[in-house]
Amino acid sequence: MSQREFDAWVDFYRQYPFDDHHRFHRPAALVSSSFGGNLQERLDWLSPPPVDPSLASFDEADRRTIAALGVLPPVKD
Repeated sequence: MSQREFDAWVDFYRQYPFDDHHRFHRPAALVSSSFGGNLQERLDWLSPPPVDPSLASFDEADRRTIAALGVLPPVKD
């Protein structure tokens, strides 16, 4: 991939991020609110809970593994 193409993808991602909020949560909230209700309430309900600060340095896969094993996360300095 050329640098020019890479830069174009970076710009595209900044304009149209493809995270769960934009791919799944927002469309689901829009459909739900079209049947009545408040869009922001739907988005708030679909938002993931805040990450425990002790787990903030781990990615989502690591946090899920730690939760599945039921162990305390290691402390990172």
